[in-house]
Amino acid sequence: MNRFTQRPLDSPPYRHILILADIEGSSGCGSYRASSFMTRPWARACAAMSRDVDALAGHLFDAGVRQVTVKDFHRTGYNLLPEMIDSRARIVSGYRRGPVPGLGDPGDADGLMMIGMHAAAGTAGFLAHTLTSRLASLVVNGRPMAEVELFSASLAPHGIPPVFFSGCPAACGQARERIPGMPTFFIDKRIPPDALDAQRWRNEMARAAVQALDGRPAAPYCPAGPFQAEITIRDGRRAAAKMADPWGFERSGATVCIHAPDIHALYYSLIRLCYLPPVVEKSLPLSLALHNQLGRLGRLWVRRQLKIGYRH
Repeated sequence: MNRFTQRPLDSPPYRHILILADIEGSSGCGSYRASSFMTRPWARACAAMSRDVDALAGHLFDAGVRQVTVKDFHRTGYNLLPEMIDSRARIVSGYRRGPVPGLGDPGDADGLMMIGMHAAAGTAGFLAHTLTSRLASLVVNGRPMAEVELFSASLAPHGIPPVFFSGCPAACGQARERIPGMPTFFIDKRIPPDALDAQRWRNEMARAAVQALDGRPAAPYCPAGPFQAEITIRDGRRAAAKMADPWGFERSGATVCIHAPDIHALYYSLIRLCYLPPVVEKSLPLSLALHNQLGRLGRLWVRRQLKIGYRH
């Protein structure tokens, strides 16, 4: 009997794993340019990110997981190359309004894995930020808030618990602190991508993710409110005014304050601050369609840079 069939009889089934994939903590991103749209390093990072996802998906299927859905959650949402990923996995590109902001409908997923992640804005870590690099810091109830918290909480109403996390060491430390018991696997970002034994790292990461399925049943993550958020806008007072004033958020200079009764209200207020001025929100279906079309064009550019064709 191999290790994949040695789960305790009372372990959760995890028939359908949802993977949220980002690029900063992936095996091919070694600089800000490698995370930036339409750069040569980004094209190579997209290929490496796709191979990371492929390794994880393959190990999950080998472990008996019946369905794997992968949501591309970096910038345009069109970084993953489906033709490089296990064809049994469902790749979800681009963004949707809801029911989960950005992600859409998570369906019947019963476990969440996050890979390629980064640390919270204003903290140590490789390309640390929360939602957007325009936020110099995001402090909620006295401590920095990371995306692992926002993304995990957004899926709690659907009964989906976070079961695995991978990113730089700082990001992994924050994930374990915010969600006690969260299994993590770090990538050493001090090693340049061209010096990293990427395939070995991918396989070790994927094995750690499979082992996480053997742990005690995880619970959805939904921290109790209320929440007081203090956000410092990197580009100063004028940028803060442009982002915050149309929504009536409390502001003093470059600092924006948001008061929210629960984590979901906080997340949506942050989305409004970072991405959705009122004129964009009013025309959101059109705005999303245009944004997603830009992402498709960017992915086509990546394929041309890498000289690969679409076969999936």
